[in-house]
Amino acid sequence: MEPTKANNGDVLHEFFPFFKVYKDGRVERLMPMEKLKVPPSEDAEVRSKDVTISSEPAVSARVFMPCGPGPAERLPVPIYIHGGGFSIGSAFHRGYHEYVSWLVAKARVVAVSIEYRLAPENPIPACYDDAWAATQWALGHANGNGPDQWLNEHADFGRVYISGDSAGANISHNVLVRIGRTGLPAGVTIAGVATVHPYFGGTDDDRMWLYLCPENSGLADPRLKPPPEDLARTGCQKVLVFVAERDHLRGRGLWYYEELKKSGWGGTVEIVEHEDESHVFHLLKPHCDKALDLKDKLVAFFKGT
Repeated sequence: MEPTKANNGDVLHEFFPFFKVYKDGRVERLMPMEKLKVPPSEDAEVRSKDVTISSEPAVSARVFMPCGPGPAERLPVPIYIHGGGFSIGSAFHRGYHEYVSWLVAKARVVAVSIEYRLAPENPIPACYDDAWAATQWALGHANGNGPDQWLNEHADFGRVYISGDSAGANISHNVLVRIGRTGLPAGVTIAGVATVHPYFGGTDDDRMWLYLCPENSGLADPRLKPPPEDLARTGCQKVLVFVAERDHLRGRGLWYYEELKKSGWGGTVEIVEHEDESHVFHLLKPHCDKALDLKDKLVAFFKGT
């Protein structure tokens, strides 16, 4: 998304439909969804609560658990990273809250949905660092002595999944690269990663990413365009890639799929395409048949079936 130098006096840059930056430093976000945050909930199928991971910097998460797990029941652990062009969105928005709740109810998993700092107020790599910190926090419960009781008592850390959409899929990949470099705590296995409509450069959106990440190495930056050596270190057993036929990021999802296959990485990768659909349609039209198909495939992925 190319910045425009506005002539209305106050606006310095605009990246439609995400945000405007004013000369006095103010940032105006342009999507109404920014106002649709909801509190944690407790219903007949799923409970959720918010946890603070770090106060400085501010990193938090919403943890979800299906109701009625047995005392000794251990459930898979998806770690979810929301999208939004690195600059909008929240784990606490109604759309993401309902999306993760649905997956938790259908797959019977304990989910951790990460709330990371947004650019441009917090320039990239803040989002990558926050997602890494939150992932480390979640995996730190593998010994049963972490700060969250649900994870201590009901999480199966031999079945951890990482998933995200759009920018969140890019962040998910970068978390996996760090895992591939540093290893995992004892008793933890990343069973899989699911990327939905992933962003990996190669579009007009690159100009916005470069603006949001002042310290970058250009369009070949490995966080933007993963090199073969990083793909070969992907720290999981299997990857599921979703693309949509009318999505402007479709080509990059296909590229990621093909590059993973060629990288020498030892896992398996599968791709699923939904025809006649556009970017993150499953969030915009959550009840349509193809959105339900996408979510059903994610449920099967998290169940290992």
